[in-house]
Amino acid sequence: MTKPIRVGLLRLVDSAPIILAEANGLFSEQGIDVQISIEPSWSNIADKLTYGVLDAAVMLPPLALAACSGLRGPKARLVVPMSLSQGGNAIVVSNQAFASLGSQPGPRLLDWLRTQPVRPRFAVVHAFSTHNLLLRYWLASGGVDPDRDIETVAIPPENVVDALAAGSIAGFCAGAPWGDVAERRGAGRILIGTSAIWPFHPEKCLCAGEAWADANPDLLHRLLRAVLRAQIRCDRPEEASAITALLADPNGLRLPEEASRAALPGGSGAESIRFHTREAWFPARAHALWFLGQLRRWGWLDGQTDLDALAAQVYRPDLVASAVEAEGLYPAAELPALEGTAMLPMPDDEAFLPSGRGI
Repeated sequence: MTKPIRVGLLRLVDSAPIILAEANGLFSEQGIDVQISIEPSWSNIADKLTYGVLDAAVMLPPLALAACSGLRGPKARLVVPMSLSQGGNAIVVSNQAFASLGSQPGPRLLDWLRTQPVRPRFAVVHAFSTHNLLLRYWLASGGVDPDRDIETVAIPPENVVDALAAGSIAGFCAGAPWGDVAERRGAGRILIGTSAIWPFHPEKCLCAGEAWADANPDLLHRLLRAVLRAQIRCDRPEEASAITALLADPNGLRLPEEASRAALPGGSGAESIRFHTREAWFPARAHALWFLGQLRRWGWLDGQTDLDALAAQVYRPDLVASAVEAEGLYPAAELPALEGTAMLPMPDDEAFLPSGRGI
């Protein structure tokens, strides 16, 4: 057996490929020993990846890019060899806010905000998250300035429902199962799923420390093959019940079963997570560039940073090429063609500049 690979993740449904691969022996089939570390926050994962405490992790793409651009201190050296999931987040508000916004949250949002005595507080799971960037994009498309019209706070995803129930926030944007949990607990209501903003947007990625990836190409190859196999199974509705049970394991993620099942393929949730189909595993640099453009749009990333160079440094489809070919999913030589298609419809920032800020 090879030396252990330390992989970090949070209590979220889109950690399913890692959980499934461990529980069903997909890692051992590849001759690797994976040690899963359940972390309390995205900041913990980013710090541990940066300093080599973790070898790889389920990660937020904008956070990986922000860390490598120096927005969290010294520039980290991280790589994204594959995308892990698409979609799955929900924008949730309190019951009181939902009663005012109803079935037309976009058109009514600005009017509702203007009637509040203080700026409503919205939680996101991290400042440099898909959740925050998509929430901001949606707010701006409705004429809301997310820096002036609301207050944004960062709360780990597993804590957002408690915060909403306690009244300390007016709403949140978080991944599954927490939007569905909020509704089932009566703490709030889902306004929209984030795939209404960007259909099947890239959500989580598998991220690795660059030094570890460079020093252990064979271990990375085997890790990616196992995760690719797990992603295929996570996309099958007939496997959803078994996967839900794994996610609910009291010795593991301890996720609520009904809410988790709702987010998996074939479920009844506001968002269904996609793990594999339509090349969901491909780490498209076009997606990295969109995230970087949003970091610049909101003033976090200066105009001197070469976005193309940074996207190419972090997003490394070359690292997954041999694993994809070995699994018979796509010819390695043809992988660059996926970049040209970008696979997904992407939001057009030129159409939404009500705050006066563009890319």
